[in-house]
Amino acid sequence: MKGWIVFYQFMKATVGSAMRVFYQPWVRGANHIPETGPAILASNHLAVIDSFFLPLMIRREVVFLGKSDYFTGKGVKGKAVAAFMRGVGTIPVDRGGGRASEAALRTGLKRLNEGGLFGIYPEGTRSPDGRLYRGKTGVARLALESGAPVIPVAMIGTNIAQPIGKRIPKLVRIGVVIGEPLDFSRYRGLENDRFILRSVTDEIMYALMQLSGQEYVDMYAATVKSKIAKGMSIEEATTPSMTPPAAPGGRPTPVLEVPEPSDEEVEEGKRVAGEALKWPLPGSEKSARTDEDEKEPPSAD
Repeated sequence: MKGWIVFYQFMKATVGSAMRVFYQPWVRGANHIPETGPAILASNHLAVIDSFFLPLMIRREVVFLGKSDYFTGKGVKGKAVAAFMRGVGTIPVDRGGGRASEAALRTGLKRLNEGGLFGIYPEGTRSPDGRLYRGKTGVARLALESGAPVIPVAMIGTNIAQPIGKRIPKLVRIGVVIGEPLDFSRYRGLENDRFILRSVTDEIMYALMQLSGQEYVDMYAATVKSKIAKGMSIEEATTPSMTPPAAPGGRPTPVLEVPEPSDEEVEEGKRVAGEALKWPLPGSEKSARTDEDEKEPPSAD
């Protein structure tokens, strides 16, 4: 078993146990994660801790891309953060676009071709205000080139626990809502058609909007953050936007509601997290690993 897998399991069994006790995460739709085979987990992105809680609620190992800044901190604290991010299966990426974006795609394809789970945040960055932003088409290219199903995952409450700028999360119950797999095999071979890529991406974002209950903003989150950095308010930065607000793809917006857990889902969260925290994990994907897995290239979506 490769060293990083051992560390991944160790982190889930130790830090994960503490997160389970203090945050009491709940889950809905855990049965939609396949026990074997490749799949893309496409999640909304509200806070840094999204990358911690989602692996906690999944028995299988999942690899996410994370900005390289998390791995370049100095001092004891910086090294601890880097070690933790690697421990939960995060691959450092340069989000500069161009070659970096292509490298991210190759990293994801490699993981999927090995039969593993690959996590991606279609928005490309954390939401600046808790709303759902326009998805980048990298997730669609990944789905069409790999043929793997896309499983939409909505994180609930992580932005309340850890607003942007807050390092230590508050004790707030976190939810994970996992949707039914989306099959895009009908578009196989059309990964270079930008209209198809946009259509597939919008379908994924629509599913995320329905699962999370988030209001949708038809702008890229990175663009909005750039405007805010120049002194604009969030209201100014997101104007003009479609009025009345529309869903991804310009469709009418359905009635949205942020999910609340039932007693059964709270209990299911305890059970699923307990199963995921068993160490070492039965059925580990160690057979698919090579030494090169620890040398993924910088990449981004």
